[in-house]
Amino acid sequence: MQLVIDVTYFVAAALFILGLKRMSSPKTAVGGILWAGAGMLAAGFITFFVPGMENYGLMIIAIAIGSVVAWVSGKRVAMTDMPQMIALYNGMGGGAAAAIAAVELIKGEVHSAAAIWLAVIGAVIGTVSFSGSLVAFSKLQGWMRKSLHFAGQQLFNLSLFGVTLGLGIWIASGDPGTGVIISFFVLALIFGVLMTLPIGGADMPVVISLYNAFTGLAVGFEGYVLNNAAMIIAGTVVGAAGTLLTQLMAKAMNRPLSNVLFKKFGAAGGEAAEVGGSLKPIEADDAGIMMAFADKVIIVPGYGMAVAQAQHKIWELAKLLGERGVTVKFAIHPVAGRMPGHMNVLLAEAGVPYDLIYDLDEINPEFETADVALVIGANDVVNPAARNDPNSPIYGMPILDVDKAKNVIVIKRGTGKGFSGVENQLFFADNTRMLYGDGQEMAAKLIQAVKEL
Repeated sequence: MQLVIDVTYFVAAALFILGLKRMSSPKTAVGGILWAGAGMLAAGFITFFVPGMENYGLMIIAIAIGSVVAWVSGKRVAMTDMPQMIALYNGMGGGAAAAIAAVELIKGEVHSAAAIWLAVIGAVIGTVSFSGSLVAFSKLQGWMRKSLHFAGQQLFNLSLFGVTLGLGIWIASGDPGTGVIISFFVLALIFGVLMTLPIGGADMPVVISLYNAFTGLAVGFEGYVLNNAAMIIAGTVVGAAGTLLTQLMAKAMNRPLSNVLFKKFGAAGGEAAEVGGSLKPIEADDAGIMMAFADKVIIVPGYGMAVAQAQHKIWELAKLLGERGVTVKFAIHPVAGRMPGHMNVLLAEAGVPYDLIYDLDEINPEFETADVALVIGANDVVNPAARNDPNSPIYGMPILDVDKAKNVIVIKRGTGKGFSGVENQLFFADNTRMLYGDGQEMAAKLIQAVKEL
């Protein structure tokens, strides 16, 4: 029987890896999810036959409750709420790894000294990921709108982390007792909260990715503690993928990870340059005519498109323009939206072909030859201040070169600033016109304007 268990775990781990590989392309991502899901199903099923396994009733109840909650929430959650759901589920994974560590440490039956140390390390990482992800969820959900900053904050957090590590070393080095173990987990929970509270909403994509890496590492460490190969491989793969994604996201913002975690956004630097010019409105009919008679139109979606749920109307507009011989392309910034790949998912949901979606490096050279760039809901990722204002908080962040298009149309509900709180120079440019209103409503008016020509 042990051979069957080992082979099943190996097959499950292989399915995890192959599934993740298929998720690297939008064309095969759905299949990748199914493959990884099959691996998880196989690993969960064979675990019931592991020698010494007990509490089958509790296991079945937990699986049933978790499955129902996941199914219902997955069906009901809106695409605009997907980032916070990812943060919440990611936190649950870290919490599960921490719970495993807590049980094993309290029982005192860890099989080796190395396993004890890995249990402690996994406990810290998993607990921080759990509480930090809950804070990230609260920020994305809008329950927590302000970041917390106070004098000596980093020193306080460092001291708290030091005490937590001290307790962890005590636990790994001897027989500390249940009280010390509980104190260790409580301090780790508090540290995860305090580490995440100062981080602003604009940095949440990076934070979600980082905690995803944390959860993977915690699961991998606890897999070693349980001598479970599937957990070790799955956790390592998720941890590695999350780490790489975190690095890519930080690079896309041109900010080191230490700056994201330990510095207030835009705290350093001088006074940002004042924005000259004026906002120039345009009517939907005029904007529709401008795009209908263009040779090339580049559409730049942002979180505002998600909020308005305008992706289907935007794709309908793109198809109408294509029927008139207009070349239409979609430009996606790596940190557009509230999580990595947010805009890609929305466009895929609307049925936009993958070959019409371009990332920053591919599309930027084409803006100079675009007759119209249509921006819907994007803000900071198209702000020229990132290129030409050294005192701007977003200076140095790679942006989509929308301002280089011959004409720019921005669909926006009002004159508010982006997530970073920085005034957008693009909106005041001579070649920019503002189409004020709800994204879906304005897209519908643009469609009507094109149809009437």
